[in-house]
Amino acid sequence: MPAPRPLEEPPSRRRVALVRRRLRLVYGVPRTMPHGHPIAELVLTVLSQSTNDRNRDVAYLRLRERLPTWERVRDARVEQVERAIRPGGISKVKSRRLQAILRAISADARDPGHELSLDWLAKAPVGEGRDYLVGLPGVGRKTAACVLLFALGKREVPVDTHVSRVGARLGLLPAGAPFEVLHDRMLELTPRGAELELHVNLLRHGRRTCYARGRRCESCALEPICPSSLLR
Repeated sequence: MPAPRPLEEPPSRRRVALVRRRLRLVYGVPRTMPHGHPIAELVLTVLSQSTNDRNRDVAYLRLRERLPTWERVRDARVEQVERAIRPGGISKVKSRRLQAILRAISADARDPGHELSLDWLAKAPVGEGRDYLVGLPGVGRKTAACVLLFALGKREVPVDTHVSRVGARLGLLPAGAPFEVLHDRMLELTPRGAELELHVNLLRHGRRTCYARGRRCESCALEPICPSSLLR
């Protein structure tokens, strides 16, 4: 079946609410609170690239055990960082990226007396924080959104491959659009206060039912309202 055509207008509030309700019936309402550690979230998100959650978590824990402070991660030999995060995959690339990010934060310290800190983001406007984060080496819009949402509870919605795929199939997001456009559209359509809920539940649906290939439309709770269901 052909992919949905790009959307010219944002979906109606009624449609967004309907999708949200059906996702809630399957996955509930996530209750994760912002944890308040933006650098930790930034590192974790970098480690999550091209791997699964388990390998990401193992890599993160090994890094913290072997190099317990961000200053030590920044100043260590790159081979030490690479060995610590090896379970997370592509460790040569990620180790250099992490150190480049930490050095950039230190070079542009914005918290008086705290050279390596992103705590100032908590009080900064969302746009200012986003612009700062995407200006760091190798940090894109999705990584910045993860930091702002999960660490600080800011109004941002990360869009990864799962969210973009499910969102496009459900008629919420324009298929094939650049991720910058997808993030802007996702933020427009998400009700205030539902940022984490909608992100997490679309992500869960993409991982458990709405696969890139072999999607399970026959057992999908959203099939009756999905414009791209294979059963139609």
